[in-house]
Amino acid sequence: MSERSSAPVRRVRTYNEVTETDRSNLLGQVTAQRERVTARLATVRHVVAVVSGKGGVGKSLVSAGLAAALARSGSQVGLLDADLHGPTAARMLGVRASGLAVRVNEVEPPVAACGVRVMSSDLLLEETAPLSWREPGHERFVWRGTLVAGMLREFLADVAWGTLDILLVDMPPGTERLDTLVELVPGLAGAVVVTIPSDASYRAVRRAVEAARAARVPLLGVVENMAGYRCGSCRADGPLFHGDAGERLARDTGAPILARIPFDPAMQSLVDQGDVAGAAEALGPAAEALAARLAASGEAAGREEPRT
Repeated sequence: MSERSSAPVRRVRTYNEVTETDRSNLLGQVTAQRERVTARLATVRHVVAVVSGKGGVGKSLVSAGLAAALARSGSQVGLLDADLHGPTAARMLGVRASGLAVRVNEVEPPVAACGVRVMSSDLLLEETAPLSWREPGHERFVWRGTLVAGMLREFLADVAWGTLDILLVDMPPGTERLDTLVELVPGLAGAVVVTIPSDASYRAVRRAVEAARAARVPLLGVVENMAGYRCGSCRADGPLFHGDAGERLARDTGAPILARIPFDPAMQSLVDQGDVAGAAEALGPAAEALAARLAASGEAAGREEPRT
């Protein structure tokens, strides 16, 4: 065994602790960027994260369908696809990059046929091209978290969202980016949790729930996706996964189950073509319940109407 080094460990200072002259004005840049986010979201009544804790549960389908269902009910809705490396929400809503209008100080988001305003990294990338960064050549991993956070901040601050009742943020799998969103949007209205019935999903999604609790993000409800299989011929529902993850998560958290959605090949085929009407219909009750919970929480907190 090698001897442990006796050299003192040097603690890296944060930008708040820097006493020397900061020629880059880092603190000023960070403050200005946060002020831009706050100013942009001043006309957005509620920002809601859609989280899962794991991939493969159909979270983006739920996000797109929920957004369309809310818009169908008369709400002004935006959808920010924060899954920067695996964006799918824009295409599910039938939106392509051709609808993206870049102006001097902002980006005008395309509007889906259902009326939802959409922003996604998919609209900025060439077909099949991966998202890549221009970071320094050495120790790139050190920079990537900062670059991802910066892109999310730009999507919030530089997109002309306009006056919205609800801005849904389709979060990537895992828990790390939820902390980033909370830092950027301190008044986050809450999170909708998406799971499938299996025990493996329950355990992974439960970690996301605990991360949300640690960040003091209210849990607005649970959507259990793939809760059975809908036959394409007779339209009858049958079993698909064993387990009751949705019920267990609702029981653990006290949050209501907003919807249980069976896997429907016909609906999925339409979504792949940019038609979310079926998903919006399936999530209609969930949208109604979510809007009611947000209205109740807003009244309880005495929130002001968005400024126009």
